[in-house]
Amino acid sequence: MSEYYNPQKTKKLFAPDSDEPYVVSRSGIDLFVECPRCFYLDKRLGTARPPGFPFSLNTAVDTLLKKEFDIHRAAGSQHPLMKAYGIDAVPFDHDDLEEWRNSRTQGIKYLHRPTNLLVRGGVDDVWINHKKELHIVDYKATSKSSEVNLDAEWQNGYKRQVEVYQWLFRMNGFPVSNIAYFVYCNGNADKEAFDAKLEFDIKVIPYEGNDGWIKGTLTEMKKCLVSDELPESSADCDYCAYRKAAAKHENRK
Repeated sequence: MSEYYNPQKTKKLFAPDSDEPYVVSRSGIDLFVECPRCFYLDKRLGTARPPGFPFSLNTAVDTLLKKEFDIHRAAGSQHPLMKAYGIDAVPFDHDDLEEWRNSRTQGIKYLHRPTNLLVRGGVDDVWINHKKELHIVDYKATSKSSEVNLDAEWQNGYKRQVEVYQWLFRMNGFPVSNIAYFVYCNGNADKEAFDAKLEFDIKVIPYEGNDGWIKGTLTEMKKCLVSDELPESSADCDYCAYRKAAAKHENRK
């Protein structure tokens, strides 16, 4: 039986009578924003949404970008992309960087004491400017004929992602700039031949974040978790719409 729909799943479920901090990831926060019902089914009842498939090419791009920026981190120098976009910053060198990057070991984390929720997330990169402020950086990879941007509605999740990271670093005592950067790699499919290599056009997109929504969202998340009532679905949740439509057909039979 697949783990994502296993009704016997009990690991990492929220227990209302427990005093232990409950770990919630950046993606968990985004799940709640997308649909409180899907969030409750996952975190309280143990039935998660079907998992997405890993994009190995995106992972390869992330790994190579980290290696490239780490060369300049060690040298204390600017990456050529920073110079090209006039960004007054260098890659931030810190002893905990690898831990912050590793979401499997919780990444950077902070205990929000009013809710007893331990928020965590794995960041791609961090840059530091001359004011000693940190810039949160996220790597993205795609392949499209038009120029990459952050204008699509589904990319609001990207924006919330870096805002959670900004908040986490602030809560850990770091001065953080409101400006985050997306290093967006767009695979070029217009070449005449493949020649066993894929070339990317790389664009650095600044984004002014606002983490003012996070504390209120954590409070609402905790209310949702401690309740014994299943919350309403979001109106635009495809997963809930599918379950509802499928149930109608199943009940007819």
